[in-house]
Amino acid sequence: MSRTLSAPVTVSFDYTRSVGPVLGRFLTGLRDGRFVGARLGDGRVVVPPPEFDPVTHRATTDFVDVAETGTVTSWTWVSEPVADQPFDRPFAFALITLDGADAPLLHAVDVASPDEISTGMRVRARWAAERTGAITDLVFEPESPEVPRLGAGAPRTSTIGTDPVTGIVTPVSLDYTYAASPEESAFFRGLAEGRIVAQRCPACRKVYVPPRPACPVDGVPTVEEIELSDAGTVTTFCIVNVPFLGQRITPPYVSAYILLDGADIALQHLILDIPVEEVRMGLRVKAVWKPREEWGTTIENISHFAPTGEPDADFATYAHHL
Repeated sequence: MSRTLSAPVTVSFDYTRSVGPVLGRFLTGLRDGRFVGARLGDGRVVVPPPEFDPVTHRATTDFVDVAETGTVTSWTWVSEPVADQPFDRPFAFALITLDGADAPLLHAVDVASPDEISTGMRVRARWAAERTGAITDLVFEPESPEVPRLGAGAPRTSTIGTDPVTGIVTPVSLDYTYAASPEESAFFRGLAEGRIVAQRCPACRKVYVPPRPACPVDGVPTVEEIELSDAGTVTTFCIVNVPFLGQRITPPYVSAYILLDGADIALQHLILDIPVEEVRMGLRVKAVWKPREEWGTTIENISHFAPTGEPDADFATYAHHL
């Protein structure tokens, strides 16, 4: 059997959220180069401030500034940083109790080796030259006696605006390697040749595309390989009106499930070359392939599906495939 295919995959998006008045006050403080905490009902000061006091369960209202210096209470060494961590070289994560606070803050400490950090060590915030109101506006470093110490609430100049921070955008990314099954590998290799390869169950005779190693109805291997037409019928569809990061087509456009002729399961793809308001269930469509020199082992060899001009399929022909 041919070698199975695999490929790196990255799923990423920007997570956008509003922060509210409490966390917004803390982030605005970071943008301005200061730490804002809250005094709880039992007198303790915590950073960042919680939206609700865990002691009284009331909304947080008593805000206080604390110093940019503090003490390491515990730490761990990061010998192999991953993407988007504070440094691209080894560093430490530490729980740091800032002067004026009673509970620690988790953050990164810029030290070259684990020999340069210890519990009880004094550290100071090193602020970024350009700050946006994010926890990444600073890192910590060992406190140097040559640097004059700033007290709690020491004034700093904001580098980006004077309005309070009301929202944050956090990039989220997941990298993994997708390993295709032997049947899926045959499907992708077929696409590289301009063919659509499916598998048929020997028991119920259902045809699956993309292929599956076993029939989900009977549980038997789908060993029979067949080639399908690149024409089919729209079963269900969605009109995409909302723009999103990385979108390659300007909305509105249609994403549809297409039941290829001879298949028993629909394939999802784009419907173009027709006004979105004219797309409908039963519409007959055919694959529009990219130029051959752009083909690879990917479903993207098919640019989209377009109407064939044939009469719509009768509902009964695809009613059991919705």
